[in-house]
Amino acid sequence: MKRLKKLWASPVFHNYFLLSVCFLLLEVIFHLIDGISLMQVASLRVFLGIQLLALFFGYLLSFLPRILAKIINLVLVLVVSIYGIAELGFHNFLGVYASVSTNTQLGAVSSYIKDFLASFHWTFYLMLIPFILLLLYYLFLHKKVCLILPKRKFSRSLLFIKTIPLFLIILLGFLYCATLKASFMQDKYQSTSAYELFVKPTNASLVVRNFGFIGYGILDIKEYFFPGASLSSIELNPEEILDSKDEEEKEEIVYHANINNTWWLDLINSESDEELNTLNKYFIGNTATTENAYTGMFEGKNLIVIMVESGNDIMLNSDYYPNIQRLLEHGIRFTNNYSPRNICSTGNNEMGAMISLYSINNNCTANVYKNNTYFESIFNLFNDKGYLTNSFHDYYDWYYDRSVIHKNMGSSEFYDAVRLKLRFSYNYPAYNTWASDEELMEKYLEVIDQNVGEEPFMSFITTVTSHLPYNSSSEYGDKYMDLFPEEYSVELKRYMSKIKVVDNAIGVLLDGLQERGILDDTVIVLFADHYPYAIDNEKLNVALDYDLNSDNNAERTPLIIYNSELEGQEVDSYTSYIDILPTVANLFDLDYDSRLYMGTDALSREHEDMVIFIDGSWKNKDAFYDASTSEIKYYTQNSYSREEILAINTKVRLKLEMSGLAIKKNYFRYLNEELNNITTSE
Repeated sequence: MKRLKKLWASPVFHNYFLLSVCFLLLEVIFHLIDGISLMQVASLRVFLGIQLLALFFGYLLSFLPRILAKIINLVLVLVVSIYGIAELGFHNFLGVYASVSTNTQLGAVSSYIKDFLASFHWTFYLMLIPFILLLLYYLFLHKKVCLILPKRKFSRSLLFIKTIPLFLIILLGFLYCATLKASFMQDKYQSTSAYELFVKPTNASLVVRNFGFIGYGILDIKEYFFPGASLSSIELNPEEILDSKDEEEKEEIVYHANINNTWWLDLINSESDEELNTLNKYFIGNTATTENAYTGMFEGKNLIVIMVESGNDIMLNSDYYPNIQRLLEHGIRFTNNYSPRNICSTGNNEMGAMISLYSINNNCTANVYKNNTYFESIFNLFNDKGYLTNSFHDYYDWYYDRSVIHKNMGSSEFYDAVRLKLRFSYNYPAYNTWASDEELMEKYLEVIDQNVGEEPFMSFITTVTSHLPYNSSSEYGDKYMDLFPEEYSVELKRYMSKIKVVDNAIGVLLDGLQERGILDDTVIVLFADHYPYAIDNEKLNVALDYDLNSDNNAERTPLIIYNSELEGQEVDSYTSYIDILPTVANLFDLDYDSRLYMGTDALSREHEDMVIFIDGSWKNKDAFYDASTSEIKYYTQNSYSREEILAINTKVRLKLEMSGLAIKKNYFRYLNEELNNITTSE
């Protein structure tokens, strides 16, 4: 008993115990609120990590005066608590965990801080319980406990107590490292090992699940200042992949694969950069799509791609939105389309639609890598076909550097709200006046009148009117509120009012094209960057026929390909914005290599019929796999073996990792230069 009292009297173990209890409580509360199971082997690693961290800080604080150590303990627990609340808020609001890599967007995010904070559930503040308990302990119990403890004296026993933590830190560190590679500590469905996540913590959801939110925060900071090398254990052998394809079939079927394999293999053999060669091997072995009944259906026609801000299936209500209904009556609707959120969903998903690559999930990829070039982008494919290309957005470069990004994507001209002389507000965080999408379409038609000649045109338009806020009064949020049922929440009615402006804008565009006699010769592709996440799912559910809280249904968004000469039809394949470019490229019979895209032609037999979410989760007609819980939910009688699930997860991991690596390495500039070199030498 005396030894226990001596240990408790030791500042090292006293501080260790308090921090250990507080950190454990924080992790338990975080896991419960965020729906992460505590009954998994990874919880042992989280527990060991907390003991190691608490003992480390306990040892450091033992060298400080008690009053200072108490203050630092309180500050440390408070900071971790606030960080946990913020991560819960980000995950709830944006569908992802925050990263220090997104610090470049803090200025932009501050503009909707009220909406962000308003989305917090009351349970998030339970994260403050450990801090409150620690504060109460110091205020009312600490002195009483100290009175019954033996006073500290310098002695051999005290020196021994000072030495014990060093040995324990080393021991805990050894045990923690062992859990990173021990087979029983790995998830049976997870294609990325715990060790790979530790060295390169790029998948935030998996890192939180494997290391806890405190561990994720530490690893995220480590990765920002000391990025780890990719440790992918997956071997790529392009020769075997190519040899496995049936030669006779390749002769009979026309593949969208215009890069010569012999040249590409020669490049692989001569390339010394290991990461570039990994990408070469991946893309040459990627599945190529074939020509099909839809190939060239719209060859020579104009194309207008419209990305709607914060759109979801509420837009498809014919009673309120007749112009979107016009698109459905003469369009192909993909009924299982998704726009998965990420840390910067609008800019990153816009980018993903333009190049058919997944963004890097812990940064605003479009901005961070704005100087990248992509010869295989949607703009450049149409440029190569002799089209006039341009792009439009009815705001200015506050969030995303579109004037740079779109130019490097191949857009010949980019028009923002300033250049178009639209009426809008610069004042944040008021949002009193977003620009009108109706006015945007009017200005767009004027640009078409002034610039289009004999050649066809291709335009990419990003709208803004339906942007949040929905919890405060605004011009377009209030304009049509009376049209919607009284029982709808105010936020929902404001959102639907803004979508009414979007619908009006579609009407302006359709009527304008009809008046100019080019409607039949124009194809419109409409999709959304993300659903209106600033509104609680329960409030959105009342206007939908499915539950947003189930199986990532919140990420469902419309995708429509319209032409006035089409008969309305529905396609139930699982798709996302990543499939738009290869689908359009086939419909317009463009010259492209389908292996360069992470998406596939959604109308081809090779379409993978699966949507991939940024955390590695996936969904198809048979099942939904949740990477954050490692659980699979089946929709049909079909089921997957462990090996089949692992194979799908490996494919998903490769798509996400290779996309990220290609963007980081500016791979497509490199590949284009190599292609040009071989063309010049010939």
